[in-house]
Amino acid sequence: MRGFGVGRLRIGLALALACAAGSARAEISGEVVRVGVLNDISGIFQDTNGMGSVEAARMAAEDFNGGGKGIKVEIVYADHQNKADVGSAIARKWLDVEGVDAIVDVPNSAVGLAINTVLRDSRMTFLASSTASSDLTGKACSPNTIQWVNDAWATGNTTAAAMMQRGGKDWYFVTVDYALGKGIEAEATNYIEKHGGKVLGSSKHPLGTSDFASFLLQAQNSKAKVIGLANAGGDTINAVKQAAEFGIQEGGQTMVAFLLFVNDVHGMGLKVAQGLQLLEAFYWDMNDDTRAFAKRFAARPGMNGKMPSGNQAGVYASTLAYLNAVAATGSDDAKVVVPQMKTFKGKDKLFGDTTIRQDGRVIHPMYLFEVKKPEESKYPYDYYKLIATIPAEQAFRPIADGGCALVK
Repeated sequence: MRGFGVGRLRIGLALALACAAGSARAEISGEVVRVGVLNDISGIFQDTNGMGSVEAARMAAEDFNGGGKGIKVEIVYADHQNKADVGSAIARKWLDVEGVDAIVDVPNSAVGLAINTVLRDSRMTFLASSTASSDLTGKACSPNTIQWVNDAWATGNTTAAAMMQRGGKDWYFVTVDYALGKGIEAEATNYIEKHGGKVLGSSKHPLGTSDFASFLLQAQNSKAKVIGLANAGGDTINAVKQAAEFGIQEGGQTMVAFLLFVNDVHGMGLKVAQGLQLLEAFYWDMNDDTRAFAKRFAARPGMNGKMPSGNQAGVYASTLAYLNAVAATGSDDAKVVVPQMKTFKGKDKLFGDTTIRQDGRVIHPMYLFEVKKPEESKYPYDYYKLIATIPAEQAFRPIADGGCALVK
């Protein structure tokens, strides 16, 4: 009996080792980790995301350098054209046919929410570094999703709080008519009204609007102290340029852009953008680490000296964090990688003190900036002056308030 028991034990151990070896080989699917950058390459977000995000992901893969384990990484990319059905189709093809393990970036909340649904409970990880919908850590939270950089709650609440502390009590919104704009306006309105302010009106415009005249005239005529631009990309640029033509800021109204990036400021120029208030999670000229990253980014193929946006920095940071979790676990399956990512608490070189919560929200400090006057800028892309720093625990919605089923 004893010999039989030892024999069974040896067989069991051999089988276990064989299974473990087979499992280990299979953990990195296809023997390569594929990260898909999915964004707007040809539309209104091409400067803040576009091919710059692809280069940022490539930089992360290069810096990962196999994770000390010889792990191969491949970066692929596609254009979702700001259409949820197009984005979903690409995600399904990447999941079912092309062996992509993670999707990163995804500006446009409607597309991001669609991708979130497609990837839920699959083996793919969603690194929603540019999707701003707060629903990703609320009613639509998924065990597969990590949300970096910004969201509508932080943008709406934190920006409104900072502006109200500076005397901005009466507001008028110019809002893009889809999930992102509506979410930002709703969050900001909630904060403003709870803290003794007033919203005097709102104008909704389609994505990709070229003529903001009627919307801006309504905002001007409202006499609101603050005009909030709840839009992004080319829409924000067009609105700011046309507001300058109307002399809105010279008339005593303050304009705040909820989602504005350094690339947008560069596109419109300091003469037009000066005085704008904005909330950012990243600015290339904040410290030695951000400057070192930015200078490397600017020297990449096709970047032609452009500095990275917060979204592009988020692609780099989230991709590198994901790859480090793959190296730590030996797996590229979301069910293994995402829980590992959520153990991180420390300093990120681009975003400062960082924690990844159980609802998938990455929290880090946020910054209120004012765009400099032309004469204040001393060198290329020297565009912002820091007005206030919002600590991480204040900048994002408390985890208990999100209604996320992942939070126990």
